[in-house]
Amino acid sequence: MSSGSNSVLVQDIGEQGLLARLQRFCPPDIIGDDAAVIPVPEEGKSLVVTTDILVDGVHFSDRTTSPEDVGWRAAAANLSDLAAMGASPLGITVGLSVNGEVAVSWVEQLYQGLTYCLEQYNTPIVGGDICRSPVRSISITAFGQVASHRTLRRSAAQVGDAIVVTGVHGASRGGLELLLNPKSGLHLRETERRSLILAHQRPQPRLDVVPILGNILSPISLVVHNNKFDGSARHGDMETRGRGERKTCQNRIGGLLAGMDSSDGLADAVVQICRASGVGAVVDRNKIPLPPALNQLVSLEEVWDWVLYGGEDFELVLCLSAELAEVLVEQLGAGAAVIGKITTGNRVWLTDSSDIYADEELSLSRGFQHFGNFRF
Repeated sequence: MSSGSNSVLVQDIGEQGLLARLQRFCPPDIIGDDAAVIPVPEEGKSLVVTTDILVDGVHFSDRTTSPEDVGWRAAAANLSDLAAMGASPLGITVGLSVNGEVAVSWVEQLYQGLTYCLEQYNTPIVGGDICRSPVRSISITAFGQVASHRTLRRSAAQVGDAIVVTGVHGASRGGLELLLNPKSGLHLRETERRSLILAHQRPQPRLDVVPILGNILSPISLVVHNNKFDGSARHGDMETRGRGERKTCQNRIGGLLAGMDSSDGLADAVVQICRASGVGAVVDRNKIPLPPALNQLVSLEEVWDWVLYGGEDFELVLCLSAELAEVLVEQLGAGAAVIGKITTGNRVWLTDSSDIYADEELSLSRGFQHFGNFRF
């Protein structure tokens, strides 16, 4: 995973030589001018923009991450942010900082990893920049589009909403543990070990959830859904009631949804949503889906620390009505679950319906924060 001392170095080919090599990862009709030109979203849609930075020694290292994995993770982090807004991707730009002694092959493999991830979502690299730096870093800006009335916000959770996770948490942290301490996983089956490592090295942004949400929240689906749970209502009554509900909560996607991604940890996501929405929450630890092999790596206490605060699982945490939550979980399948509900007040509690653990208040202080309790 090292940059390689016997291969061609960045300083051997210079800025223009490196740029020439990297252009092959971009569409030829977009790259070459001073800026990229991409079509603006059609009427009724909004442009969504997000930027994420990965720094050597903070977000990745040669010990645990190949250059292809670094590229994949960098792309996935930004695509996850778009998914968290309910947006579909349009393209990304890449800002790369390296020193001259980095192998050109390391840079090319980084871009190959970016491409592997982006190709799954038909997302091109439309531009970027490179510069000399003593520390390797990659900064990506991603562009997406979303129907303006379906923008997903953190600030739209309402009392009574169910809290849904789209998948398991703690797997990425488990994969990192296996990479740092390979002997800790000797007793795991190879499929279990590989699953955890892939969760860390090749996370999957949940862009697949966006069209499912769109279908569930479409007017026709809402009529069918409302009739399913209230058979006495007439078709016209459902349409009228749906319109009325949407008017009372303009910040909610289709009037019915709020949320964000869990890249900084499950606890962080729930607390951030509650703070932005001015509400509280109760989360039942017995309803949180866990990676099956996690408790074979560390103690149960550490498992819960990884699940709640480990981060980098790139799932979505969504708040919506209990009825729609049931439909969503059914369509998402394995790993998705309702883990709690939104309440009055401003405190977020982790409870245990089996009465093994005492109630615990969730906070932002235990998760990773830059310039805070640095844990690497």
